[in-house]
Amino acid sequence: MSADDCEAGVMMMMSCCASCGIAEVDEVKLKECATCDLVRYCSEECQENHTSQHKEACKKRAVEELRDDLLFKQPESSYLGDCPICMLPMPLDLSKSIVAVCCSKSICRGCFHANYMSEEEGWSNRRCPFCREPVSSKMEECDKQRMKRIEANDPVALCEEGVEQYVKADWLLSWKMPRRIINCHSCITLGNYVKAAELGDVDAHYRLSDLYRNGRGVVKDGEKEVHHLEVAAIGGHPRARYNLGCHEWNNGNSERAGSIGSSPPHKDMMVQSKR
Repeated sequence: MSADDCEAGVMMMMSCCASCGIAEVDEVKLKECATCDLVRYCSEECQENHTSQHKEACKKRAVEELRDDLLFKQPESSYLGDCPICMLPMPLDLSKSIVAVCCSKSICRGCFHANYMSEEEGWSNRRCPFCREPVSSKMEECDKQRMKRIEANDPVALCEEGVEQYVKADWLLSWKMPRRIINCHSCITLGNYVKAAELGDVDAHYRLSDLYRNGRGVVKDGEKEVHHLEVAAIGGHPRARYNLGCHEWNNGNSERAGSIGSSPPHKDMMVQSKR
């Protein structure tokens, strides 16, 4: 069916009462459904009689419109939020912040440096600027702290562990290691991302969209890719907004692409999102 045929069908539907089928004339004025604007009725009685048939479509349209409103509304800040120490917006350049393994808090490097300068005891007695836990220079101790956060179902720690396993799988792939070993790391990556996403981690949703786009550890699935991109975009993830805008553009939806990817709250967001 062509686009013209679909448009003609919609026009015909809107010119008649969805319940009794009476056409709109001088004596009969049709009113649109206030929730979805998909159908029109000649009376409240007809609308009530048609409720059982129209309810599902009406709810679906309402959910879609609400989701679009969230997508088109530019987030007030990025998914990184504010530094918990200085309360300034976190930089989108991840090299300018540090995730503390002891508490999984993202802290800007400025606050880390200020904390270091204020402590005169030296490296052996340094403490986290947020939770004040001792900062260890030994990798074994850092791994213990990280695993403690993972066991506590910390979404940031789970996502970080997923990233580490993803990098390991890439390294093994480059060395042409056995596929079963690579798949093991890919499964761990997927499990950590899924759990972190269920706990509300926006970055985990973005990384899941990447897995479903490239088929890493999962079967390629465009619908799941878009779903996770939308969740991440609503949460203020700049790369997700950019990728979702590209997806809409490639599908011929230029207006949606522009609405989703335009005028982010931080001027460097689009620059960072393309990297």
